[in-house]
Amino acid sequence: MTIVMYESSLCGFCRAANRMLKSKGWSYESRNVDGDAALRAEMTERAGRTSVPQIWIGDTHVGGYDDLAALEADGRLDALYDSASKSAQ
Repeated sequence: MTIVMYESSLCGFCRAANRMLKSKGWSYESRNVDGDAALRAEMTERAGRTSVPQIWIGDTHVGGYDDLAALEADGRLDALYDSASKSAQ
């Protein structure tokens, strides 16, 4: 199971998402869009959004940091991760 985060090195929300994922012990694939128009276009096409970060857990598009934090606050983030992990097996 893969977590993918499109991010920018100048983005505070990206750093916050990074800290949250690392605090849970979850690794993720970082796709830095800085100066990469093709990668940013890929992100925009996949997410339908232009802002960073854009996060996927497995096949589920979580959205940005606020969406990730809301899932955590509601107690649904771990369940999403567990579900995606089981689907990948």
